Amino acid sequence: MNSAESTKKKHDEVNHILDIIGTINFIDPNTRVIHMTRKTDNKKVKVADLVEDEPQTRNKIISYLRRMNSPDDIDIIIALGMAKEGFDWPQCEHALTVGYRNSLTEIVQIIGRTTRDSEGKSHAKFTNLIFDPTYANGDDGDSDEDVKITVNNILKAIAVSLLMEQVLAPNLKFKTKKPHVAEEASDDDTIFIHGFKEVSTDKTRSIIESGEINDFKAKILQDREILEASAGGHIEPEVINKILIPRLIQREFQHLSEAEVEEIRHHVIADSAIKKSKITTQETKDPSATGTKRLLEAKDKFVNIDDLSMDLIDKINPFQEAFEILSKSVTASLLKTIKHTIHMNRSKITAEEAEILYPKISSFQKNHNRLPDLSSKDPGEQRLAEALLFLAQKRRELRRTSAA
Repeated sequence: MNSAESTKKKHDEVNHILDIIGTINFIDPNTRVIHMTRKTDNKKVKVADLVEDEPQTRNKIISYLRRMNSPDDIDIIIALGMAKEGFDWPQCEHALTVGYRNSLTEIVQIIGRTTRDSEGKSHAKFTNLIFDPTYANGDDGDSDEDVKITVNNILKAIAVSLLMEQVLAPNLKFKTKKPHVAEEASDDDTIFIHGFKEVSTDKTRSIIESGEINDFKAKILQDREILEASAGGHIEPEVINKILIPRLIQREFQHLSEAEVEEIRHHVIADSAIKKSKITTQETKDPSATGTKRLLEAKDKFVNIDDLSMDLIDKINPFQEAFEILSKSVTASLLKTIKHTIHMNRSKITAEEAEILYPKISSFQKNHNRLPDLSSKDPGEQRLAEALLFLAQKRRELRRTSAA
């Protein structure tokens, strides 16, 4: 209801959704299940409306949902807050959200409804519909703030996909790889890392072994500075891993010593980097060795897990790959809008500097037959592009002021 996508008229929105689904045949008075004929295939479907405010009606449908145990009991549920609590639905195969919620924990709860095992269920799907910022600042004149909000929502959508990788991946145990020590006995869920700092206090052990660590990962993925650094690709992974994330750990878990912060950091970085990589096994070719070795596949490279070190892991940005995937799946104009918004949020350009640079922008366009590009490796051209964005933003603001 509070998202930019909402009309703020929730009951009208439910009716629109029902119209899209098909035709209402009848509503069961005892359960309040809506029996419909779907337009696309004329199939009879059962729909639950959890947006309904009337207590008696709402209690009847909730009671029905809590009793159901078959895929045939319900086909579609339309909900707001009830999507994350109040009933269980392991048969659910597709969660569709419209607009964005501020809490990644809520998103995980919603998606969690689709990832529970159920007989005959082979896959699950999650779709998040958010506003396309390339439609903002168009002829209808939405504000620059709307563009920032929608770009931020797209960055959060990346965070959701990353967080789901973390939530759904098998739990791993990390231990320090000790030099000149015979191979430790381990299972497939234990990974030994050179230079890894194991937990040494009750505080760090409690954080890592409890649900707090997943909540903290959600906070990492919601941190705008980290997301912008990953999306822009302008900051080295080691800066994110060794400066930005420890800073967030200190803010989130107060009263930790430097050593304890480093223990949490090692676990979070190793867990995030390794869980997003594929682990494969390969027969050992060395005639003096026997058995198989485990390989970590990351960025089209294979690393022997026995050779893993924190120095190597710190050179990996766990968030960069997701943005690269996004950049391949969106339109060029949308990606350009995202990059421009990130640059403008970071840019310190002033009106005075933009005025001075304007003649240089005109000269650049005349000499190169194109406008300056933010993606250029030339810092001077990047600065001209930032000035151009600044002037375009000011022009829009003046146009809106004149229209008002």
